Amino acid sequence: MSQVWREDVMIPVTVLKVSTDDKDLLQSLEAGMEVRLTGTSKGKGFQGVVKRYGFAGGPKSHGQKHSLRAPGSIGATGPQRTNPGQRMPGRMGGDRITKKRVPIIDVDSAAQTIMVKGGVPGMRGSTILIVLPEKEETHNTT
Repeated sequence: MSQVWREDVMIPVTVLKVSTDDKDLLQSLEAGMEVRLTGTSKGKGFQGVVKRYGFAGGPKSHGQKHSLRAPGSIGATGPQRTNPGQRMPGRMGGDRITKKRVPIIDVDSAAQTIMVKGGVPGMRGSTILIVLPEKEETHNTT
């Protein structure tokens, strides 16, 4: 991600390179349009509940030894099982993420690049799906 200065205001931008097969996409885009970007987020591997869900963890003192980043209780003893949907450690990231209403800052058809505002899901060089806005339907109000 880089930045652009407009009227003494810093705007964070990401430059997307368009493949040579999609030249018609560049002609249909213009600065100021809002698009939808879909990509695969970065994989973060096997993570605990503190990083994965933002759990607070246990206290750092007052007799605690090994439960600093532990999840705590995972349910009552009554059902004799763990309830479905219980948040536990596991693989994090690698999900399909869609950012909606991302404004286009600039379109450079000579360099085949699109400059969008903010970050884009995924690693550098990963494939991003750009969805153009749909035309709004006009409703008659009588």
